[in-house]
Amino acid sequence: MGEWGESGIAAFILIAAATLDFLIGDPWSWPHPVQVMGWGIHHYSTLALKYIPSPLGLRLAGVGLAIALIGLSGITGWGAIALMTHLHPLLGLGMHIVLLAACFAGRSLRDAATDVLAPLTLAHPTDQPITANHLAEARTRLSRYVGRDTQALDPPEILRAILETVGENGVDGIMGPLFYALVGAMTPLGSAPVALAYKAASTLDSMVGYKEPPYTDLGWCSAKLEDLLTWVPCRLTVLTLALLSGRPLHVLRLCRRDAAADPSPNSGWSECAYAASLGVQVGGTNTYKGVVKHKPLMGEGDRPITASVIYQGLRLNRACFLIWLGLGVTIRFIA
Repeated sequence: MGEWGESGIAAFILIAAATLDFLIGDPWSWPHPVQVMGWGIHHYSTLALKYIPSPLGLRLAGVGLAIALIGLSGITGWGAIALMTHLHPLLGLGMHIVLLAACFAGRSLRDAATDVLAPLTLAHPTDQPITANHLAEARTRLSRYVGRDTQALDPPEILRAILETVGENGVDGIMGPLFYALVGAMTPLGSAPVALAYKAASTLDSMVGYKEPPYTDLGWCSAKLEDLLTWVPCRLTVLTLALLSGRPLHVLRLCRRDAAADPSPNSGWSECAYAASLGVQVGGTNTYKGVVKHKPLMGEGDRPITASVIYQGLRLNRACFLIWLGLGVTIRFIA
């Protein structure tokens, strides 16, 4: 197969996977690579925490967990594609597209946001007060997607939680996987194996990458590695959002002013970029399992967070994704 043919196939895989995610996403009833990753992380961490008593031993176990899961995820993806390709090239192409689409969370994030918004927006189509039943339903739905306690949140806090989720996961779940898919498209490995490896790092961080016990030592490596891998796509996303906002210097100024106050080297930047681009403020007091935590305020809050603002944030996600996808496909053809 000639170089032009390889470029065309790589571009087709990227476009087809993006289209599949946009149209279908990740239905709850379908098997998903992240479920397998989560199963492995859960069982490994349970055994490690039970049988390894020392902090150093747990750190070493955490290093082994990170290397094993990330490596196995990429190798398994590559092997599945190679096996299907051996049976028939079209089967290999289909496998590559499906695995890569599973790495993108654009549709899933959009569905999650609209799922929580539905009780609030349907409750007052003519600006009538939100009923207790609608508010309780919104709180219950939100609890499926965020780690904070939701039982006592009022509507503005629910809306803030949704927007912060859109901002943080816009990088972790959409732009990060796309960045590594584009990197993979430039290599013999292909898009899906590299994106799956990044997805493994992100899943590790979400499950064990905590500073609090019992994961303080076991998850240390996973948290640091995910921070490192997400650093570049996060900054590129911030720059893209700043340009899309039409006020790039304003957005970048607010990010430089506010984002560093967040303990995470990436989530603060991504959330602040969305807040600054949309003219709202995020951060504040959250409660996790009864423990109150204060997140730094980011953005200037020129207007309140509404359902309309959240939909604008989702459109920003889509615009960023399409810009990167178009640039990546173009570069792949030129390279």
